Amino acid sequence: MNADGVRERTRQLPREPGVYQFQRDGTTLYVGKAVDIRDRVGSYADPRSARIERMVDRADGIEIAVTDTETQALLLEANLIKRHQPRYNVRLKDDKSYPMVQLTDHDAPRIEITRDPSASATVFGPYTSKGTVETVVKALRETYGLRGCSDYKYANRDRPCLDYEMGLCTAPCTREIDLERYGEDVSAVERFLEGETGILADPLRREMESAAQDQQFERAANIRDRLETVERFHGEGGEAVQSVGDERGVDVLGVDIAGEDATVARLRAEDGKLVDRERHTLDAPGASPATDSPGPSPTTDAPNAPTASDSPDDEAGVPAVLAAFIVQYYAERDLPDALLLPERQGDDEVEAWLEAEGVAVRVPGAGREATLVDLALKNARRNVGRRDECAALADALALESASRIEGFDVSHAQGRAAVGSNVAVVDGSAEKSDYRRKKLTDQNDDYDNMRALLAWRARRAVDGRDDRPDPDLLVIDGGDGQLEAVRDALEAVGWDVPAVALAKHEERVITPDSTYAWPDDAPHLHLLQRVRDEAHRFAVQYHQTIRDDVTTVLDDVPGIGPETRKRLLRRFGSVDTVRNASLEDLQSVPGIGQQTAETIKSRL
Repeated sequence: MNADGVRERTRQLPREPGVYQFQRDGTTLYVGKAVDIRDRVGSYADPRSARIERMVDRADGIEIAVTDTETQALLLEANLIKRHQPRYNVRLKDDKSYPMVQLTDHDAPRIEITRDPSASATVFGPYTSKGTVETVVKALRETYGLRGCSDYKYANRDRPCLDYEMGLCTAPCTREIDLERYGEDVSAVERFLEGETGILADPLRREMESAAQDQQFERAANIRDRLETVERFHGEGGEAVQSVGDERGVDVLGVDIAGEDATVARLRAEDGKLVDRERHTLDAPGASPATDSPGPSPTTDAPNAPTASDSPDDEAGVPAVLAAFIVQYYAERDLPDALLLPERQGDDEVEAWLEAEGVAVRVPGAGREATLVDLALKNARRNVGRRDECAALADALALESASRIEGFDVSHAQGRAAVGSNVAVVDGSAEKSDYRRKKLTDQNDDYDNMRALLAWRARRAVDGRDDRPDPDLLVIDGGDGQLEAVRDALEAVGWDVPAVALAKHEERVITPDSTYAWPDDAPHLHLLQRVRDEAHRFAVQYHQTIRDDVTTVLDDVPGIGPETRKRLLRRFGSVDTVRNASLEDLQSVPGIGQQTAETIKSRL
C-alpha cells in the first residue's frame, strides 16, 4: 500500500476514537489506537520510521473499530495486540491483560484482583490502573470486611487470621460474622463496583470528618486521598452509561441499511447501567424477513403481538426496519420498560401494541438518552452488510445460542503418537487461552480415539475440574461414525451439550437427526469450517511434536540427523511410508541427496 492508497482509504474513515489495523491477506501487521481515526491513519502516508514504512508497504488493507471513549480504544488495542501478536507492534514480554476485580462463587465470596478471572465468578472491569484498583479494593475490604484469603487458608480454621485483627476481614471462616450478614456486605460491594460510588464514598467521608474532628490530621489526609481515588474510580465510564431515566430496563436500538441488508444494534441498560450489546441482521423491507434474525415469528405463541407487514409496497427505510425488528424480536421476549429509537417506527399497529403493553417509546433529541442512541447507531454501522455468523448458526440448528463453540479432532500416524485437540471459538474468534490438547492411547481407531477425547472433556466439565464455561455447541472433525462415538461418550458421562460433525470432502453438516448441505457462501457454514480446520491444525501440530520426539529406526541410518528425521516423518507420515518411498521421492525432501536416499533404502 503506497502513500496514495493510504490517503484514499483515510477519506473513508470517521473522526472518532477507536482502533485501526494494517493487514495483509487477512493477517494483522500492526494495531494502533487513535483519538481521531482519520487523522491518525492519514499520518501513515508519510511514515516516521523505516520499520513503519516497511509495514505500510506490505499492507493491503486497513480495518477499523470505533469505540466510545479513548480509554476503550486503549483497552481494545491491548487486547488486539495480545490476540494477533502483530509483527510490527512493540509487545510486552509478559503479555499481561488489564486487571479486573472478581467476587468468587463461594458461600463466603472472596474479593480479589485478577488478570485471569474464573468463569463462575462475578467480574468487574477491566481497569487501566492497577494501583487505583488496589486502593479501591483495600478500602472496600476495610469498610465491608470481605475476605481476600485463598480457599486453602479459609478452610478448617479454628480462629481468625491476622486480617481480622487488622480490620480487613470480618472472619466468616470462623463465623465471627454469619453468612447472611456477610452476604449483605458482598451485595453492597457489588453495588459499588456497578457504579454506586456513594456506597463506599459516604463511609470514607464520615471517617475523614471524624478523624479531622479528633485532630488526627495525618489520618484524615490519608482518607481524603483514598476518597478522591474512590470518587474517580467510575469516572471513565462515559456519560452515555450513567442514567437513562427512572425505568429499570431500557433497550436502545440503532439501524443502518446497505442494499438489501439491514443491521439493528440493541443496547440494554438496567438500573442506569449499560449491561449488554448485540447486533442482528435482517433483510431490508420489501423482502421476506431474514432467517438469521433471532426473534421467532410473531404469529406463533404470541397472540397479542401484531404481524409485521412484508408487503412489497412497504417503504424500504429505517421506520419499516424498526417495526419489523420490534415485532419479531420481542414477540416471545420480555418487553423493556422503555425503548429509545433513532426515529419513529413506521407501523401504527406496533405502536398501539407497545402502548398497550406499557412500553414508553422515545426518540430523544439531546442529552444522555440521545448519546445512547448515537452509540447504538455506531454499533449498527460497524456490522452493516455482514451476517451475524453465530446467530445464523444458532437459528439453522435450532439452538438457543452458538456464541461459544468447541472443536475436536484426533491425529496419529497409523495408530502411533495419538493425540487429541480441543479448540474454542467465542463470538466467531479463536479463544486460544482456552485451547487444550491430550495424549491418547495409541490405537489405529479414529472412533475410539474421538470417544476417549470427548469422554475426557465431558468428565472434567461434569466434575467441575475444567475452568472453562460449557460450550453452546461441539464441532467434530469427521462424519457419522465420529459423531456417534461422541454421542456415546457424552451420554455415558452425562454431559448434555449438542454436537455436530462436519465431513471434509462434501462439507456436509451432520446432526443426530439430519444432514445439511448448506450453500458454499453460507456464513454459518464458514464458521463451522473455521472451527473444524483450527481443531485439525492444532491436533496435527501436537501430533508432529509428539511424533518427532519418538526414537525411530531412522536414528540408526548414517547421515540422518534429528532435523532430517523430522523432515522425513513430516513428509511421509511414518517409517513404513519412508521405507516404501522411491529414491526420487526421498530426494524431494530437503537435505536428502542421492547417496543418503540410497542409504535409507538399503538400511530400511
